[in-house]
Amino acid sequence: MYALRQEQTNFNNQRNQPPLLDPTVIRAAGQIYYTYCEVHPEIMGQPSGVAINRVNHRGKVIFTNHPVLLPEECFVPLNQIESYMY
Repeated sequence: MYALRQEQTNFNNQRNQPPLLDPTVIRAAGQIYYTYCEVHPEIMGQPSGVAINRVNHRGKVIFTNHPVLLPEECFVPLNQIESYMY
């Protein structure tokens, strides 16, 4: 019984980790984010990341913590975008 509980705990910990993303998707998300910041400097609020299509790299800046995504989209958190760009 202990082994079963331990496996469940390990599975739950792995689910909370963000999935690994293709570097080109992260780069495209960074371009979307920085373009948004340049075009809309007056917008207040902290974005949480970018929802981006994995195929055509079109995306939108997202301000909620739990976005609803289309099947071909993925979410790139802002901290992952910033760490990749620097």
